[in-house]
Amino acid sequence: MLIPAFRFAQAQDVQRCYEIEISAYDGDEAATKEKIALRIAQYPQGFLIIELEGEVIGFINSGCSHQVKMSDEEFKQLVGHDPEATNVVIMSVVLAPEYQGKGYASLLMREFVKIMKVTGKLSIHLMCKQRHVELYQKFGYRYIRPSSSNHGGISWHEMVMDL
Repeated sequence: MLIPAFRFAQAQDVQRCYEIEISAYDGDEAATKEKIALRIAQYPQGFLIIELEGEVIGFINSGCSHQVKMSDEEFKQLVGHDPEATNVVIMSVVLAPEYQGKGYASLLMREFVKIMKVTGKLSIHLMCKQRHVELYQKFGYRYIRPSSSNHGGISWHEMVMDL
């Protein structure tokens, strides 16, 4: 395994992040290019990129909220986002398909959690498909409940990690 580098996203990363997003998520699950650009512009310190030899291979993006409501679709456009809030809400954890299953997602998640702890965040929330619940539990997330969100027309499950 090559040693990856981590950094926060910048405006010039929008296209590559969008390409990765649509390669890994089906249809309406994927964020639009405009949403990715907005997330980078408004909260770059919550948009962590993983690179190999200078190539972006994946990312985690998030926002922060005082009151977490996982089914809030407007939050995906950072409506209600407050960078000072202590609750982090992950919107995407994604790797380009050719890098999946090689341990890079684990490295990315560990780095993200470390950064959120250092910046004083108290919890990280996410929604995932049923097939990913066990994976996130291995990272230390706790299962909360099936989500009322039907984003992309599928069932989601809410999880949280207390920092």
